[in-house]
Amino acid sequence: MRDAEDADWPAILPFFREIVSAGETYAYDPELTDEQARSLWMTPSGAPQSRTTVAVDADGTVLGSANMYPNRPGPGAHVASASFMVAAAARGRGVGRALCQDMIDWAGREGFRAIQFNAVVETNTVAVKLWQSLGFRVIGTVPEAFHHPTHGYVGLHVMHRPL
Repeated sequence: MRDAEDADWPAILPFFREIVSAGETYAYDPELTDEQARSLWMTPSGAPQSRTTVAVDADGTVLGSANMYPNRPGPGAHVASASFMVAAAARGRGVGRALCQDMIDWAGREGFRAIQFNAVVETNTVAVKLWQSLGFRVIGTVPEAFHHPTHGYVGLHVMHRPL
């Protein structure tokens, strides 16, 4: 696990595109240009407390990435948030767990009081179970807030974890 560098973007972009194009877990516009996607992922917030990381294997291959930032500005800046993406070939190998654990540790070091995920697609049961195993709980679900390509309109969970 390490902080992402500009040179990592070409390795992140293919799985970013694959995940966004699938339309199953992120409400990002699949028509984003490469530069818009890079800006969205690599600089997720103008806040000084923001960070993008990569998980790499022993050979330096990028397996996944996360970005983290204050969930809201001003009076809401004491709660962190994050997004995670793992390359298809690396799924099921603990990469998502490692990325999230690193984010939890970072948020604690940075003095955040809690972490909130605003939009976890309820049909993304692998992610929901993973986040729950790391201490997050579903505190509400916005009904039909996400249009899934095969399940139709499904809910978005708001998940929370105190620090």
